[in-house]
Amino acid sequence: MDEIYKDVLDFMKKPAIFETFVDILLCAVPIWVAIMIGLVIGWSWRPRWTGLVFLGLRSKFRFLWTAPPGFGARRLWFAFTAFSAFSVARRLWSSFHGKSEEAVVSVAVATAQAEESLAGGISTVDRDIVTGKDLEHLIYLLEEKGGLAAWQNLMDRTTSNMSYQAWRLEPETGPTVYRSRTVYEDASPELVRDFFWDDEFRRRWDPMLSYFKIVEECHQTGKLIVHWIKKFPFFCSDREYIIGRRIWESGKTYYCVTKSVPYSGLEKHDKPRRVELYYSSWIIKAVESRKRDGQLSACEVTLIHYEDMGIPKDVAKLGVRHGMWGTVKKIHSGMRAYQVARKSDTPLSRCALMAQITTKIHIESSSDPAESEGENQESSVQKIENGIDWRWVVLGGTVAVVCGLHTSVIGKSLLIGAARRLARK
Repeated sequence: MDEIYKDVLDFMKKPAIFETFVDILLCAVPIWVAIMIGLVIGWSWRPRWTGLVFLGLRSKFRFLWTAPPGFGARRLWFAFTAFSAFSVARRLWSSFHGKSEEAVVSVAVATAQAEESLAGGISTVDRDIVTGKDLEHLIYLLEEKGGLAAWQNLMDRTTSNMSYQAWRLEPETGPTVYRSRTVYEDASPELVRDFFWDDEFRRRWDPMLSYFKIVEECHQTGKLIVHWIKKFPFFCSDREYIIGRRIWESGKTYYCVTKSVPYSGLEKHDKPRRVELYYSSWIIKAVESRKRDGQLSACEVTLIHYEDMGIPKDVAKLGVRHGMWGTVKKIHSGMRAYQVARKSDTPLSRCALMAQITTKIHIESSSDPAESEGENQESSVQKIENGIDWRWVVLGGTVAVVCGLHTSVIGKSLLIGAARRLARK
């Protein structure tokens, strides 16, 4: 008997048993809370005859309420509830405190590594981090994906000084590709270009960006490698990005390409989780204002974005769909604040200065499938107005011949014509 009792005690002392017991209590607490709420609601709507039953049973249950401390059901229930609440609070506090400490440590390590890389004088002139192939990929996504017909429409909203349209493309493999077209009234392409490049100012309007650092730069081509750490909700770990950047310029149109790049100077850690696949690029150009005054006083931004954050695809799509308009308004307010800040004499940040170093190119093709489709429609309309569209003539003639043969109208017409010729002779 003593051996069995000893075995039971050894079994209960194991940490796994204690944790399992705590988990059972955590699961039981919500159930008992729901039961108690149901009893309170049901008791408030009870029939009158239940009072007699309660008076009869009260004497039988009086022992449970008057039992010595430690043995009453009420005291046992209160003890379990307090213990469960303490355990839940302790777990939440430890997870939150541990996450914040890990984020601080990771940021400190990343800062030290970035400073060592910059001190070593690493050059990006000969490194192919963002090349012309990435620019071709951006143009391909905008022009060669079947036009807007292949994209699923997500949003079309307009405010007093901004209009926004968004589409989504579901490829067979890989993450969902998002495309948007935003037109900002009374904004120049140069201002918007610097705004999207300025990470120092981005922290004022983007609460998700907790840390950024330029780890490499090239003053000849304007290439950049930046290190980001973005905050995510408490149920997800933070995300780490190593992004390569470059800007091409064709006339007054700017092709801004940003994508994830490998970088050996920053070690990969479990937390924050590194995003290996990231592509976010946009085309910025001046367009006519909605006032239709012939002035190119508005700025159009066409964005292509996709990334693999390690979140289930359906969950990510749901989050993007519900948070899209709020993010768009946040970017718009940040851009207007940046517009006001640029009017002052404050010096430009390092990122904004790098945005002004571009690679000059010449691109003749349109970057907007909607414009190319519109041009094709206009050219076909001009052909119809300037001359006869012979396709409709051939189609109408074919229909007339078929109908004539079916109703014998052509045969009768030929006989009447032959009889008239014979009569004339």
